Amino acid sequence: MRLRGALLVVAALLAAVAIADEHDHLYENFDEVVLWMNTVGPYHNRQETYNFFSLPFCRGPKPSIDHPHETIGEALQGIDLEFSGLDIRFGVDVPERKAYCQVVLTEDNFDAFVYAVRNHYWYQMYLDDLPIWDNVGETVVPDDQTGDEASTHDRTDVQYAIWTHRHFDIGFNGKQIVDVKLTHDSSTILAPGITISFSYTVAWGESSTSFAERFDKYLDPNFFQHNIHWFSIFNSFMMVIFLVGLVSMILMRTLRKDYARYSRDDDIDDMERDLGDEYGWKQVHGDVFRAPSHLLLFSALVGSGYQLVAVAVAVICFIIVGDLYTTRGSILTTCIFAYAALSPVAGFSGGSLYARYGGREWIKQTFLTAALLPFTVSATAFMINFIAIYYNATRAIPFITMLMVLAICFFVVMPLCLVGTVLGRNMCGAANFPCRVKPVPRPIPEKQWYMEPWVIVLIGGILPFGSIFIEMYFVFTSFWAYKIYYVYGFMLLVFLILAVVTVCSTIVCTYFLLNSEDYRWHWTSFLSAASTALYVYGYSIYYFLFKTTMYGLFQTSFYFGYMALFCIGLGVLCGTIGHAGTSVFVRQIYHNVKLD
Repeated sequence: MRLRGALLVVAALLAAVAIADEHDHLYENFDEVVLWMNTVGPYHNRQETYNFFSLPFCRGPKPSIDHPHETIGEALQGIDLEFSGLDIRFGVDVPERKAYCQVVLTEDNFDAFVYAVRNHYWYQMYLDDLPIWDNVGETVVPDDQTGDEASTHDRTDVQYAIWTHRHFDIGFNGKQIVDVKLTHDSSTILAPGITISFSYTVAWGESSTSFAERFDKYLDPNFFQHNIHWFSIFNSFMMVIFLVGLVSMILMRTLRKDYARYSRDDDIDDMERDLGDEYGWKQVHGDVFRAPSHLLLFSALVGSGYQLVAVAVAVICFIIVGDLYTTRGSILTTCIFAYAALSPVAGFSGGSLYARYGGREWIKQTFLTAALLPFTVSATAFMINFIAIYYNATRAIPFITMLMVLAICFFVVMPLCLVGTVLGRNMCGAANFPCRVKPVPRPIPEKQWYMEPWVIVLIGGILPFGSIFIEMYFVFTSFWAYKIYYVYGFMLLVFLILAVVTVCSTIVCTYFLLNSEDYRWHWTSFLSAASTALYVYGYSIYYFLFKTTMYGLFQTSFYFGYMALFCIGLGVLCGTIGHAGTSVFVRQIYHNVKLD
């Protein structure tokens, strides 16, 4: 009995060492290398994934090893690892085919495999954190007459086969695994009642690839660094130069003439000044710093926008420095914790804006700022989650993960946002406007239809969208297809270009609005910049219809639901950038105006 107990302790220690090796990526000869089975699903619907063993695959003979979700990002992305049961040892070849399990094709098993092959199912595995992909099987058409997909499905003599043998070529450099390749060379035609035997072989070989470069083979430089990518950057940069020049030449020259006209106030009497000053942006100086309508909501949106700007810059920089795209779920986890840690930014900016315009219900404003985006994201995600649960997909968010997200919102985001609000109200909450606000609002004169705020809002997002729409193609292809996005230096550059273009275009729109003696610039500047998101969502519809072959309720709801969330975040971010730049511009021009 003592010997058995000692053996059990030794076995437990060896299992612990095996799992630890996966995390430090250092192996000794004969150490166990764990092959994790992740998900399986249709190739054309990347986000529609199911547990690997939801298909009637069988496990190897080794005892099961639990793999709990290590990060929130893993759980939210539907990463569901299960031990394959295969015995793979570091540096130990398995040259002869080693059968590890058998499956009897009952009617249910046969139908499941046929459905998977017909719908182009493929699966993902991980070995030492390196992803491996393979398709479940193939369609066999007699006489090699493949035809198109529709005609193949309609044929009655089509047969379906699954791959039953896996060969692993594993490259190592010293004590570290740097490469893994999966091939198959035999398949079995599916038929009810037969017994399928699964087998594997393993071949180890030394590799000159360094551990730091082992992920490079999964990247696609021919796609992301294509000439059109460089052209888009050049095109956006030229747009920045054009817009900055436009603002400098047109607005400054126009404002100079206005200042020259207004500076003659000392040389003319009051009647002449009134008669000669019947139009223009100066006429609204008594209303331009009036509090915007729905101040509570506006300050919450602006505060959330500042937080998103800080999160976007921080996460992009973290990814550039740390190559987070090489680790499962790390980017999403970083986004969540960066958003929580930067909650004081939302409270400070939103609270100070609310206080400057005389807001009194600052507790309500703090709660709205802290809860606005998390509630929107959670409500949409939970609705999509019901569909994922119905489909029994791995994308279904576990209940524990939901509680963790809610706990972060209540116990981290809310208190930090409150701290930021208190600091913002006390440090930057004074109403130090260049012009005194008149007690009675000035009536807004009638103007041409193209000077109405709703027209300006729609026009304002065209140029910012033009500066990013090519980059959007690469981002969409990465998330909705099978490309790994890794050019985050490009993304940071495009983000900076977007900010400059947004500010310049919003300033131009606001100037024309004020020149038509309409002082409602707060919401107009915010929404004209935020309308960029409308064009991005329109482009996402085009991308779904013409650039993908997605199908089904699950994938469609997932796509349009999360694209809506992405565009809402982009709209709030761009709107805040546009309002911030316009606010500086408005303060500057009215600061230099000589007032009575």
